[in-house]
Formats: sequence, structure tokens, C-alpha cells
Amino acid sequence: PLFQLVVPGLPAKFPPLRTLDAARNKLPRQLTSFVGRETTVAQAIALLHRAPLLTLTGPGGTGKTRLALKLAEAVADDFLDGVYFVGLAAVFDPEFVPSAIAHALGLPETPGQTPLDAAKAFLERKRALLVLDNFEQVVSAAPVVSELLRAAPELKALVTSRAPLHVSGEQEFRVPPLDLPDPAHLPPLDALARTEAVALFVDRARAVRPEFRLTEESARPVAEICRRLDGLPLAIELAAARTRMLPPAAIESKLTSRLDLLAGTSRDLPERQRTLRGALAWSHELLDEGARRLFARLSVFVGGWTLEAAEEVCGQGPDFDLFEGLTGLVDQSLVRQEERDGEARFGMLETIREFAAEQLRASDEQEVLRERHARYFLVLAERAAPHLTGEDRAYWLDLLETDHDNLRAAIGWAIEREDAEVAFRLLVALWRFWQSRDHLVEGFARAEALLATPGEVSPALRARAHAAAGGVAWW
Repeated sequence: PLFQLVVPGLPAKFPPLRTLDAARNKLPRQLTSFVGRETTVAQAIALLHRAPLLTLTGPGGTGKTRLALKLAEAVADDFLDGVYFVGLAAVFDPEFVPSAIAHALGLPETPGQTPLDAAKAFLERKRALLVLDNFEQVVSAAPVVSELLRAAPELKALVTSRAPLHVSGEQEFRVPPLDLPDPAHLPPLDALARTEAVALFVDRARAVRPEFRLTEESARPVAEICRRLDGLPLAIELAAARTRMLPPAAIESKLTSRLDLLAGTSRDLPERQRTLRGALAWSHELLDEGARRLFARLSVFVGGWTLEAAEEVCGQGPDFDLFEGLTGLVDQSLVRQEERDGEARFGMLETIREFAAEQLRASDEQEVLRERHARYFLVLAERAAPHLTGEDRAYWLDLLETDHDNLRAAIGWAIEREDAEVAFRLLVALWRFWQSRDHLVEGFARAEALLATPGEVSPALRARAHAAAGGVAWW
């Protein structure tokens, strides 16, 4: 039992308990340090306190997501009912935004209640912060955010997007690039090292070369690299990773020629985005032919992949070894690696994956890779299906949840290619997953689309697919 002394002159209301479960702060764990941006963070916090909706805008690579997570961590104590992160990078249909929000809130699906109504009822009396990441591809769902804010007077929303939502109550904050030094008038080394862009470069360079130090010799090249990359965090991190192989002066010389070469492309894009594309193209050019092909092929995965999946979908080649190629891409900071439940899992930042996908579209392998990808995840879904009602169901449900975005992509391929057999088999294999993990609203829409896929299938498969869709409809 816990007791509180009631003392004249002191608050008598029992405060929320400061225990691990006092607030449901579900923010993704960050494995690298947050460097600089003290002024930016302070400005954004002040705006968040004043406005119900703060939208961080800017082109890809400006660090919008990372800044949003830093802000959420900084103000978490102000939101006693929790901070919730809703990742929308893999949600391309605005219709599914309410489902994504409800799922992030941990709300079970209730018959007769839409996900939006469930979220409004849950948040109505709560002082909470909702972090909505990568909203630009579902911007037509902006009224959903307005409805939630109107229903919950103490709710605040923090959104990252390449464009503002243009709804009532929104405060836009354009995420600036990192502070830059002037290479023509460099300050002393200690002051230069505190400049945001240089500090980030040095921090990330030490991650690949622990002995790296800013010296009188490297100061000007590092400052010039940061300037040519316009202080964009992602581009600086990519450049810093090259210090494993090259000194800053060599990086500067290569970076200069590559950016000049690409300066005139994609004129309809913002200048910084073109610069970022130049940095990515330069990173891509440093790869050998086999690694480039693997880089493009890996873009077929959405939300990450395992080594087994990469081997099955991307295959081996006479001019490259997949494991060595994947290791090289991790070293080049084009692929990220983490460990989940004792197994290595890989992924790309969304901006990098978009660049890799462009390379795949330019090749003659896109359709073959998409089909391999869809059939691999069909096999995974069918392998999991018998276990979804068994004693080991938690393991298999977690497995499917981890690759949910890849399964969505497989469904999209089956419908697009009008492959009825793959479509119906996916429906049969996945319906229990949708039911068990509260994806029924999305599952119902998917089931209807899958059943409508034209093509001949066996009567037995058609019957099983209709039974699966009936199960989704019943629940």
C-alpha cells in the first residue's frame, strides 16, 4: 500500500505513480547519439506548448524523425497519460491511418466501432502526445488528426512530414539544417568541434574509426564537406562513414566532383533534396557492380528483412557474395543492422530505400524481384498459419507482425498482377493473424480486394478463401 500525507498548504490530489508503467511512452529506441540542435529543440518545444499540432516539415534527410523523437523524450514528463509513436512509412492508403493510430494506442478492435471512434474515446480525457511520423504520403488523412484534437482537449500531436497538413490549429516548424562553419574563416579547433554539423561528422566518424580526431590538417576538409552537404544530417552521416577508408581531404575531393555532376538533375525538387540525392548517388558509385545490384534488389523489402529472406529473394551472383555484399552495405551506412530475439535483421532508412528503388526500376530485374518477394512471404505466411491457434502462437504472430509491411507488399503485388492463386493463398494464411493482432479493419479491406482478384483457382482454394474472408467478417 502507498500513502500520502495531507498537509495544509500542499496539494492534496494524489499524483500519478512514478513507476515503469505510470506512462505509456512507446518511443522507438535510438542506437546513436543525438548531436547538437539545442536551439532548434528549444524553439520546437516552445511551439509545441503553444499549439495543439506541431508539424515538422522539410525534405528527406533533414532529421525530422530524429528531432521529433528528441522532442517527445524532452516533454514526456508533461504528458502523464503517455507518449505514443505512430510510424506511417509503410502506410500508403489514407484509409488505414485511423487503424495505425488505434493500433499504436494498443486498442482492441470493437464490433460496431470504427478505429477513429475508438481512438477518440480513448484519448478524450487524457493528457497525451501523439507522434505521427512520415505523414506526407497520407496527407489527405489530415482531418483525422483534427478530429482527434477536437475530441481530446488535452491531446497534442507532433507530426513529421515533407509538407504541412493545412488544418486548423497547426503550427508548422521547418526543420533547419545543422549549423555550419565558414571554411574560409574557421574558428579555433575547440570552437569548430562544437559546430553542429562538424560535431555530427566527428561523432559518426568515430563510430567507424574510434581514433578519429579533428586536427589542424582535417579541419578545413571536414568543414567543407559539411558545407557542401548543406548541413543535412543524413548526408553528413553517409560522408562520415567513408572515413573508414578515406581521409577527409580525399572524401572532399570525391564529393565535390560527384555533386557538381548531379547538380542539374531533378530540377523540380528542392535544392537540398537534390544535394542529398547527389550524396546518395556518390555513395552508390563507390560500390562495386555486385554491391550496386544487391543494393537495388534489397529495396524490394519494406520494413526490413532477415539474412534468409535476402538470400531467397535477392540470390547469389557470380560477381558477388550476398553475405559479404550485405556486410559492405552495412559498413557503408546504406543498410542498418539490429538484433531481434537473437536474430540479425536488416533495413534501410526510407530515403535510402527510395533511392535504391529507383535503381531497381532502372534495371530489368524489378518484376522478377517483386515476384520472388511475394512468393517468399507467401511461403512464410503459410508456414506460420498452422501455428496461429497453437501453443506457440505468440512466436509466429510476432514473426508475422515483424514482417507485416512485407506481407502488405506481397498482397499488393498479387492484386496488381492479378495472380488469384497467390492472392487467395495469402488470404487463407493471414486471416487468423489479422484477427489475433487487431488488424481486422485492414484485414477486412484486404480480404475484399483479394477475393476480387480475377483468375482461375481450384474450387477447394476458393472455398477456403471465402471461409477465411467470412472469418474476418464475423470477427
